[in-house]
Amino acid sequence: MFIAYDVSLEMIGQLRGLMPAIKRADRNLADQIGRAATSVALNLSEGRHRTGGDQRKLWEVAHGSAAEVRAALEVGVAWGWIDHDAQIHATLGRLLALLWGLTRRR
Repeated sequence: MFIAYDVSLEMIGQLRGLMPAIKRADRNLADQIGRAATSVALNLSEGRHRTGGDQRKLWEVAHGSAAEVRAALEVGVAWGWIDHDAQIHATLGRLLALLWGLTRRR
């Protein structure tokens, strides 16, 4: 069990409900969210099977992509395209905390 990976999949599941509204308002932003969310899961999975610097680099990329998802959702809220969703923000907060821990391990 790799908790950060599991939480990344949970985030993707929660995003599915928000994506249609974002896509109607801004197709490019929806595409960017989808690519960033997918990047989180894929980099976590790949990093899990690597060692040393490669592993940490992949987890840093996943961390940056998760932050990108959070920022994109905040943009959608700021534009009024979606309402603030406490559940996805809590999941993203948990994911970012897990990723911070992974990228700071020695």
